Amino acid sequence: MGTLIDGKAMAGQIQAEVALGVQALCAEGHRPPGLAAVLVGEDPASQVYVRNKHKACQGAGLRSEIFRLPADCPREQLLGLVDLLNADPSWDGILVQLPLPAHLDEQEVIERIQPHKDVDGFHPVNAGRVLAGLPGAFSPATPAGVQEMLKRSGISVAGAHVVIVGRSNIVGKPMASLLVQKGEGADATVTVCHSRTRNLPEICRQADILVAAIGRARFITADMVKEGAVVVDVGINRVEDPSAPKGSRLVGDVDFEGVAPRCSAITPVPGGVGPMTIAMLLRNTLDSARRRSRPLGGRV
Repeated sequence: MGTLIDGKAMAGQIQAEVALGVQALCAEGHRPPGLAAVLVGEDPASQVYVRNKHKACQGAGLRSEIFRLPADCPREQLLGLVDLLNADPSWDGILVQLPLPAHLDEQEVIERIQPHKDVDGFHPVNAGRVLAGLPGAFSPATPAGVQEMLKRSGISVAGAHVVIVGRSNIVGKPMASLLVQKGEGADATVTVCHSRTRNLPEICRQADILVAAIGRARFITADMVKEGAVVVDVGINRVEDPSAPKGSRLVGDVDFEGVAPRCSAITPVPGGVGPMTIAMLLRNTLDSARRRSRPLGGRV
C-alpha cells in the first residue's frame, strides 16, 4: 500500500494555524471571529457534524453558537433567523447545516446568506467567483480541504489528469473549478464523471488523481484504479457491521481494502477528508473576520 494521507493530523495543523491567526487579530484590538451554525431538526448525522464544528471553533479560539430550530419550522422562521444573523456584525460566518427538511428550499436559504458571510462557499456569488478564478471568494470547505491535502502531501497536481466521480454543487463541481485554475495546487486537466457517464471504469483508470464523491459505499473498486494513482475518498457512508460496537461503521466511496494496494497515496474514511472540511471552514471564518476588520469603501 502507498502513503496513507492523514487528514486528521493535517486538520490539527490548520486548526493550530487558525488559532495563531485569531490571536494576532485579537492583538490588533479586534474581537474573535464568530461563526453561527443553524441546525434545523434532529437528524443524528447533522447533529454530530455541527457539534464537531462547534468544538473545533472553540479549540481555535473562535466564537461559535448553534441556533436550533424544530424540523417543522416554517420557511419564514428560518429565513428570518438568517436575516438576523446577516444583520448582526458580530457574526463573520453563517452556515446552515444541510440537508434541510423536505419542506424547506435549500437553495433559497443558501442565497439568503450574504455572500461575504457565506463561509460554506455555496452562494452563487462565491461559486461564480471560484469558477472565474477571482479573488475574495470563499471556496467550499470540502473541495478546498482536498486541494490542501494534496498540497501538504507534496502531490503535484499541475499537468495531472484528475478524474472526479460526482457532480454535486458541494463537492464535484467546485472541486473541478479549483483544480483547473492557474496556480499552486491546480493547473490540472479535469474530467468530471457522474451517473450518466459512459465507460466510467475506463475513464477512472486514466486518472493520475481520482476523487470519489458519488455517495455510494465502496463504489470505486480496484479494477477502476490505475497502478500508482492517488485516490481521495470524499464519501461518508454508514453500513451494517455486526462486529462493530454499534452494529455499523463508516466507509467511503472507495473499497479501501481492494484499492489501497494499487495506490501511491490514499485517504482513509474516517480520518481523511472529513476533518479537513471542518479545518477549512475555520480558515474561511478567520479570513472573513480579517476582511471585515479592514473594510473596503466602508463596507463590512
